[in-house]
Amino acid sequence: MKNVEIYTSPLCGFCHAAKRLLSQKGVAFAEVDVLANPDRKPEMIQRANGGRTVPQIFVGDTHVGGCDELYALERAGKLDGLLAA
Repeated sequence: MKNVEIYTSPLCGFCHAAKRLLSQKGVAFAEVDVLANPDRKPEMIQRANGGRTVPQIFVGDTHVGGCDELYALERAGKLDGLLAA
Protein backbone atom coordinates (compact mmCIF):
# COMPACT_ATOMS: atom_id res chain seq x y z
CA MET A 1 0.00 0.00 0.00
CA LYS A 2 1.24 3.48 -0.85
CA ASN A 3 2.03 6.04 1.82
CA VAL A 4 -0.89 8.35 2.56
CA GLU A 5 -0.44 11.83 3.99
CA ILE A 6 -3.23 14.15 5.02
CA TYR A 7 -2.90 17.77 6.09
CA THR A 8 -5.63 18.58 8.58
CA SER A 9 -6.99 20.86 11.27
CA PRO A 10 -8.80 19.55 14.38
CA LEU A 11 -11.64 22.02 13.73
CA CYS A 12 -12.37 20.70 10.23
CA GLY A 13 -15.34 18.38 9.74
CA PHE A 14 -14.16 17.45 6.23
CA CYS A 15 -10.82 16.38 7.72
CA HIS A 16 -12.61 14.10 10.17
CA ALA A 17 -14.73 12.62 7.35
CA ALA A 18 -11.68 11.94 5.17
CA LYS A 19 -9.80 10.31 8.05
CA ARG A 20 -12.87 8.24 8.88
CA LEU A 21 -13.08 6.87 5.32
CA LEU A 22 -9.39 6.02 5.27
CA SER A 23 -9.64 4.35 8.69
CA GLN A 24 -12.72 2.33 7.65
CA LYS A 25 -10.71 1.05 4.69
CA GLY A 26 -7.86 0.06 7.02
CA VAL A 27 -5.49 2.63 5.50
CA ALA A 28 -2.69 3.88 7.73
CA PHE A 29 -1.92 7.56 7.14
CA ALA A 30 0.44 10.24 8.37
CA GLU A 31 -1.41 13.30 9.61
CA VAL A 32 0.00 16.82 9.64
CA ASP A 33 -2.04 19.19 11.81
CA VAL A 34 -1.42 22.60 10.24
CA LEU A 35 -3.09 24.36 13.16
CA ALA A 36 -0.62 22.87 15.65
CA ASN A 37 2.25 23.09 13.12
CA PRO A 38 1.67 26.31 11.16
CA ASP A 39 5.21 26.14 9.77
CA ARG A 40 4.05 23.13 7.69
CA LYS A 41 1.24 25.05 5.94
CA PRO A 42 3.50 26.57 3.23
CA GLU A 43 4.72 23.04 2.49
CA MET A 44 1.10 21.90 2.11
CA ILE A 45 0.24 24.81 -0.19
CA GLN A 46 3.24 24.11 -2.41
CA ARG A 47 2.56 20.37 -2.61
CA ALA A 48 -1.15 21.01 -3.28
CA ASN A 49 -0.41 23.39 -6.17
CA GLY A 50 -1.79 26.37 -4.27
CA GLY A 51 -4.49 24.54 -2.30
CA ARG A 52 -4.94 26.39 0.98
CA THR A 53 -7.86 24.53 2.54
CA VAL A 54 -7.74 21.35 4.59
CA PRO A 55 -7.77 18.50 4.16
CA GLN A 56 -5.16 18.09 1.46
CA ILE A 57 -4.64 14.40 0.77
CA PHE A 58 -1.70 12.72 -0.92
CA VAL A 59 -1.43 9.06 -1.91
CA GLY A 60 2.18 8.36 -2.76
CA ASP A 61 3.18 11.17 -5.11
CA THR A 62 -0.43 11.76 -6.22
CA HIS A 63 -2.30 14.80 -4.91
CA VAL A 64 -5.87 13.56 -4.44
CA GLY A 65 -7.25 16.90 -3.32
CA GLY A 66 -9.71 17.26 -0.47
CA CYS A 67 -12.46 15.24 1.15
CA ASP A 68 -14.87 15.58 -1.78
CA GLU A 69 -12.29 14.25 -4.22
CA LEU A 70 -11.42 11.36 -1.89
CA TYR A 71 -15.07 10.32 -1.63
CA ALA A 72 -15.54 10.74 -5.41
CA LEU A 73 -12.67 8.30 -5.99
CA GLU A 74 -14.30 5.87 -3.57
CA ARG A 75 -17.72 6.15 -5.28
CA ALA A 76 -16.09 5.63 -8.69
CA GLY A 77 -14.34 2.49 -7.44
CA LYS A 78 -10.90 4.02 -8.08
CA LEU A 79 -9.62 4.60 -4.55
CA ASP A 80 -8.54 1.02 -3.87
CA GLY A 81 -6.50 0.95 -7.08
CA LEU A 82 -4.80 4.23 -6.20
CA LEU A 83 -3.94 2.96 -2.72
CA ALA A 84 -2.51 -0.35 -3.96
CA ALA A 85 1.25 -0.48 -4.23
